[in-house]
Amino acid sequence: MKTRLSAVAAALLALLVAVLAFGQPAHAAAGFSVANGRLYDANGTEFVMRGVNHAHTWYPQQTSSFADVKALGANTVRVVLSSGDRWTRNTNADVANVISTCKGNRLICVLEVHDTTGYGEQSGAITLDRAVDYWLSLADVLAGQERFVIVNIGNEPYGNQNYASWATDNANAIKRLRAGGLTHTIMVDAPNWGQDWSFTMRDNAASVFAADPARNTVFSIHMYGVFDTAAEISDYLGRFRSAGLPIVVGEFGFNHSDGDPDEDTILAYSQANGIGWLGWSWSGNGGGVEYLDLATSFNPANLTTWGQRLFNGANGIRQTAREASVFSSMPPTTPPPTTPPPTTPPPTTPPPAGGCTATYTVTGQWQGGFQGEVRVTAGSAAITGWTTRWTFANGQSVSQTWSAAVTSSGATVTARNVDYNGRLAAGASTTFGFIGGWTGTNSLPAVSCTAS
Repeated sequence: MKTRLSAVAAALLALLVAVLAFGQPAHAAAGFSVANGRLYDANGTEFVMRGVNHAHTWYPQQTSSFADVKALGANTVRVVLSSGDRWTRNTNADVANVISTCKGNRLICVLEVHDTTGYGEQSGAITLDRAVDYWLSLADVLAGQERFVIVNIGNEPYGNQNYASWATDNANAIKRLRAGGLTHTIMVDAPNWGQDWSFTMRDNAASVFAADPARNTVFSIHMYGVFDTAAEISDYLGRFRSAGLPIVVGEFGFNHSDGDPDEDTILAYSQANGIGWLGWSWSGNGGGVEYLDLATSFNPANLTTWGQRLFNGANGIRQTAREASVFSSMPPTTPPPTTPPPTTPPPTTPPPAGGCTATYTVTGQWQGGFQGEVRVTAGSAAITGWTTRWTFANGQSVSQTWSAAVTSSGATVTARNVDYNGRLAAGASTTFGFIGGWTGTNSLPAVSCTAS
């Protein structure tokens, strides 16, 4: 499907270098920003993406995937959405829940519209302008999320035909998004099914970057069979680095129908040069590329060969991912509550020596869902681990968790410490959180705590 151009004219590197003539904006504390070809979070700390793609629009019930990829060390997830033109539209409420789930799991959320894929060649694919319509319809959901969300205008917005307007169309799309009030970092994909064998994005990136009034655009290359040698990978990514233009590998695999990408060089070069990447994809692939699943049947305990390589191999996620600093000073957040949450139960009696107590709180609630927090407090002696347990009385359920290992058996939920929060000094506390569902009543259960 993706092909290589047999002869390509020498790149005009001067065009890329021209971006250096444009002044960089002052750091935007409201959200992510770009300076000197690097991405910075709202604290001014450089952020390098290390994560995966997740096909949410086709598997909306697989919300546990966010917690699963976080538990494996990822700091970012690129989420497939649909404008409703080719697949079922992801509603404002659904996108709000995706953002909340990303934040609850301390993941940066890259949102992309997939309906643009292969425009000009693929039947039914939509224009970037139509994708902008969708983003503007989500303005109320995206507002205030600049610290956690990056807007990827459209996935692989051109195939191998009719892609000459890539630069103009992206520049116009960015201007419309800015005029519509979106101040997020924007990500743009390359043409040629994302692989830019024509070097259209490479040679026009500077002009597209300059078209953004905020100078807050990141470029995304997809690396499959076109990038099957170390020289091709280092040359393409290196030209962006030399020109001071921000580049990420928005998709890549270890194999593909159009050739055998050099994933080892992609990982090694990216690590050496501070370039972000997002592997394709968590699970659910079809159409003959099922081998690109990182986990079999969305099961994090059953990683494929590709999954083991990406998460646990050299220069992989576990070795190199660093959580965005914006999460270090804030608890996970949720959508604004639409109904008042239940009141917090009264404080428990002091725990015995060597023991612990736990307090359960609903920190936010909306129709059908809520966020809970449990605070564990050691007694008058230090403890090395803890286990909490409660039983829901009204059919509630837990769907997402963080900072604890949580299991459910019927209505009974058991939560145990993870490696970093089991040891508590006398009188010290730690918390873990979760997202749950409810219908009818969301009463507060009594929680027991056992120390070890």
